Amino acid sequence: MDEQTRNLLMAMGLSFLVIMVWFMLFPPPEPEQARPETIGGSTTAEADTALPATPDRLATPEVQPEAMLAEGQRVAIESDRVSGSFRVQGALIDDLKLTDYNVRLNDASEKFTLLSPIQPDAGYWIFNAWWSPGGSVEPGRLPYAGTEWRVTNGAKLTPDTSVTLTWDNGAGLIFTRKLSLDGNYMFTVEQTVANTTGGAIDLAAYAAIARKGRPDTRGYFILHEGHIASFDGELTQVTYDNMTEQDDTNTPGVHSERYTVSEGGWTGFTDHYWMTNLIPQDTPAFTSVTEWNATSNRYQTDVRHPSVIIRDGDSHTVVTKIFAGAKEYDAIREYEGHYGVSQFIDSIDWGWFFFLTKPIFRVLHWLNLQIGNMGWAIIALTLIIKAALFPLAYRSYVMMAKMKDLQPEMEKIKERAGDNRQNLQQEMMELYRDRKVNPASGCLPILLQIPIFFSLYKVIFVTIELRHAPFIWWIRDLSAPDPTSILNLFGLLPWGVPDSTSIFMFLSIGVFPVLMGITMWLQQKLNPAPADPMQATIFAWMPWIFMFMLGSFASGLVIYWVANNTITFIQQYVIMRSQGIKPDVFGNIIEGFRRQNRAKE
Repeated sequence: MDEQTRNLLMAMGLSFLVIMVWFMLFPPPEPEQARPETIGGSTTAEADTALPATPDRLATPEVQPEAMLAEGQRVAIESDRVSGSFRVQGALIDDLKLTDYNVRLNDASEKFTLLSPIQPDAGYWIFNAWWSPGGSVEPGRLPYAGTEWRVTNGAKLTPDTSVTLTWDNGAGLIFTRKLSLDGNYMFTVEQTVANTTGGAIDLAAYAAIARKGRPDTRGYFILHEGHIASFDGELTQVTYDNMTEQDDTNTPGVHSERYTVSEGGWTGFTDHYWMTNLIPQDTPAFTSVTEWNATSNRYQTDVRHPSVIIRDGDSHTVVTKIFAGAKEYDAIREYEGHYGVSQFIDSIDWGWFFFLTKPIFRVLHWLNLQIGNMGWAIIALTLIIKAALFPLAYRSYVMMAKMKDLQPEMEKIKERAGDNRQNLQQEMMELYRDRKVNPASGCLPILLQIPIFFSLYKVIFVTIELRHAPFIWWIRDLSAPDPTSILNLFGLLPWGVPDSTSIFMFLSIGVFPVLMGITMWLQQKLNPAPADPMQATIFAWMPWIFMFMLGSFASGLVIYWVANNTITFIQQYVIMRSQGIKPDVFGNIIEGFRRQNRAKE
């Protein structure tokens, strides 16, 4: 086996092996996190007892979602991006739809529901309250989930109109809560308490996000879903599975973790494309507690502001920002800059290769804004990547051309060396050194494509900008596989194809996966097939193996591969011609068929 063939075979085999291992066999371990301070002992019990009751006491098995929306007074939430309502009783934000996002492709009848009222086994809501760590105010005299607030200003929550709620506890404390909404997904809750009790009191504000029942997750190891937070500049990610593991307190059915924050941060829950976060304002120091409770089947994360002493006649105000919406790059980046929300852009799961995924997405996003079509933006990105790697590719193809010129001399060396492998290697190395040829240079461009491929796969999978993004003709969602199939001749035959849950899904190969296999096959035909029958067989099967492997991948990724193969074919063809080598593509194809026929005979 000559060196050129060995290098190509090694590169192709390594690419195949890495993709197989990466996507099918070995999920990476969970990212290592700083061990938070675990809640334990009597301190936790006292703190949790002192906290006002959670909204769970409002839920009964007989209450259905429609009844929860109709029950009690509600204030509408309306903007160009969101719609829904919040409940005046308890001031719970528990009904929110994202009006820009459909549940199903090309079906505007149902918008994605982010927050929903408490139900026996479900619900997703956000609430704010007060508690008295020192016990100077009885829990029954503090606002909680059942508090009957009174609307004193505003009839509807919009980007132009805020809503103010007031509650008098009848014992000298007047609580005011003002809710505001911007043009995207950021709510502002301003809590104020005025003390007219005749003495000093101690109070602390807190805000919480709660989810009842285990949320549906995609279950992919390359995507984090669960608790996400940034505390003192460190990103924390805890999956729902890890949240249900027993903690050090050994309290049955409870897992709690406490984070003491001194330099600011945020906490919340993240799904594939959506997220809710609490962002405390005006104070860098707070305590965050994340908890799973088996009894109530509730996941919860909260922000607890420091306790303050409020003297008679004084008032105290606490402001909390609440993000509830889609993980749109532009919106999150704007919030990070405008409000100084540290690491907010990292709420998008960029993965281990963030140094590649971030710049790749930024370029892809910019191209999409300029072109107006994400599919063409992917092809333009492919051109940019190929242009950046062209000097390396040029050197590689030139070396491959020189290797072809050395073939006659290499054959003579093999004849002289016979079975003496040491002499063969020494003479080969001398020949490479004299002719200034590096046989390994042919592998490098292929190897560099592997991390780029992984990074683009990650970008297409996790970013909402690719969700339901169309390309041309039948490609209406670049984040989904090509919907056509060879099983029904791409729609010509009157039967359907296996869906994404079927074990036969890999047989449903669409147009672009077929194009990927063809372009990879044509790229091979720039050179004659290896003389060794085993090598020739491996090379012949490689394009079609890759075609079936990637057939169920996101169509955006397959489009990138097709564009990459096409550009590589053109580059290699032109460079080979410039080096005096005239590729005979059609001749190599015909010769390949002849070899197959001779093998059958």
